[in-house]
Parts: sequence; structure tokens; C-alpha cells
Amino acid sequence: MGRKRTSAAHRLAEWLERERPERITESVWEQLRAALAPISEDRLRRLVRETGLPLDPLVEGVRQESLGSLERTLLALQCEYERAAAAEDQARMRACRRLVMQAKDHARWVFRNPRTDAVKKAQKEEMLLWLMTWLENPPVFSAWLRLRKQALAARSDPAQL
Repeated sequence: MGRKRTSAAHRLAEWLERERPERITESVWEQLRAALAPISEDRLRRLVRETGLPLDPLVEGVRQESLGSLERTLLALQCEYERAAAAEDQARMRACRRLVMQAKDHARWVFRNPRTDAVKKAQKEEMLLWLMTWLENPPVFSAWLRLRKQALAARSDPAQL
């Protein structure tokens, strides 16, 4: 009789119950990848996000549920990128960029999807601008974002029309 296959979510819950990490660090992430293999990085990232545990920036990746979550995660990755640059850690810098590029590809896919409604399309268009700006020059992203948010706020203020 064959071994009963359990879902990745169930195996994750069992692992977390057994190990009880306070946070999903990059080290814990690697342990989870090994313990739950074979599992895609995207699937595992979605599952660990659902746990409610704090996540290191390179584990959490880029969140696109809202502009607020996009801002928070891009700024966290900017900090990671700048630390890596100061330490001349090219691999870590590439890891940060890879996460933002994946998010850009996903946002672009949603934007181009003909079934995406106009409101979501507009949100993804703004997100794409933020993602592409981050990729163009991560160290200036936070300053650019501050100015961009001011411009958006002024544009939506009827007194500014």
C-alpha cells in the first residue's frame, strides 16, 4: 500500500508545530524548502505568508495586494539591497533584484490580461511604475516614492485642479 500524500500546507503546519520558529528567516526558509521539497518557491512563499509569522524581506518578497504592501516590501528590499551593496555582496543584490523582477513580471501579466478590470489595471500600471523605478536605481527609490506619492496626492486633491 502506498504512502498517503499530504498537502504542502499540512506538511508546513506540522513542521512549524515541531520547530516553532518565531520568525521565518532565510535560514528557516532554506530548511522549509528542503523539508517540503519538491515545492515551488512561489507556492512556499504564499504558504509562509499565510502563517502570520514575521518574515525576513528576502523570504517575504514583494507584496502586491495594495500600494501600501508594495511600498513596505519594496522599501524593505531597498534596505537589504543597500546593505548588500555596502558589503559588496553581489549575490544578495541579485537576489533582491530577482524578487522585484518576478513581481514586475507578475504585475505586467495581470495588467495585460484582457479579463483584468479597469480599476485593477490602473493599480497594476502604478505598481509597474514603482517596480521599474526600483529596478532602475534601488538606492533612490525611497526618495522617488516620496515625491511620487506627493504628486499622486496633489493630483487627486480637488483644490489642486
